[in-house]
Amino acid sequence: MKKPVLVIKFGSASITTNGEIDEQIVLEIARQCAQLQPRYNIVLVSSGAVAAGKRFIPKYTGTLAQRKAAAAIGNPMLVRTYGTYFRPFKIALAQSLCERQHFANRSQFLQLKSTYETLWKNNVIPIANENDVVSNKELKFSDNDELATLIAVGFGAEQILFSTSVPGVLDAKGKVIPEIQVIDKEALSLARKDKSSVGLGGMTSKLNFARLANQMGIKAVIFSMQTDNAILKAVEGKTGTVCFAQKKKVSSRNKWLASGSLIAGMLQVDKGALQALANRKSLLAVGVQQVLQDFEVGEVFQIADEDGVIHAVAKSKIDSVSLKSADKKKNLEIAHANDIVLL
Repeated sequence: MKKPVLVIKFGSASITTNGEIDEQIVLEIARQCAQLQPRYNIVLVSSGAVAAGKRFIPKYTGTLAQRKAAAAIGNPMLVRTYGTYFRPFKIALAQSLCERQHFANRSQFLQLKSTYETLWKNNVIPIANENDVVSNKELKFSDNDELATLIAVGFGAEQILFSTSVPGVLDAKGKVIPEIQVIDKEALSLARKDKSSVGLGGMTSKLNFARLANQMGIKAVIFSMQTDNAILKAVEGKTGTVCFAQKKKVSSRNKWLASGSLIAGMLQVDKGALQALANRKSLLAVGVQQVLQDFEVGEVFQIADEDGVIHAVAKSKIDSVSLKSADKKKNLEIAHANDIVLL
């Protein structure tokens, strides 16, 4: 029987201490993953390369060039450390340096998926990270929370675990909220706006990407490695904050469309159009109020309401320039129902 996919993302703050990779944490990751590997195809998404490498750059201020240099130094250090602690458990690792284009181009994404499946068949765990050294700053992942989510959604993961510096999503009194049924505006307001000094993301990032994962049918857990057997407990939903998967049937292609594709444009539509989308109808020009961001034929655009809330993404049948000049009375089809994914 095919094993379910488990994606575990480790933030810089959760695996480094004072700029050094925390080897005790890496040992715990190895020990617990060794227990989970018989049941899951595991992907580790690990930050920490920049945090580990920046101490070798005098007068580090975090410029783009310095971050790329720090990543080039830190990546082999990070993988070497993981390898040292996984080796006693007889688990081989593979480094997977990813760029945004690997997910935006579906044929490249399918190649990446095939590679991971080959690794899993041979009991090898891939460690994914952004290829900071060559990534185009305009096409970067927002952070490794996004990379982890794209892998989870694209590979149809059962769960995604976000390890962070705090024990979970905290309420106003600083206590962990054990469960979030639906990540809505109220849930997102719980996130503190700060982030760790060594990472790019924060709780807002984790909740936003946990929300996307949930909408694609994937359970997400936000937890801390400072808890005993943290990963094992997180998989069972017994630590951190559990964000529950929504029950939706989404095809593999549309999962990729909703998460992996590069968003090119945005339309604002009226309530009638939103209702039509909810009823699995195509998007017609008559329901468009305005073009908020231009796009070309075949590109992916977001569909927003009058308040700017995103309700769906779609693959366009026409370009935005043609839409602006179209006679809306003719009910010109902008996107077919099969190319629209509700969020």
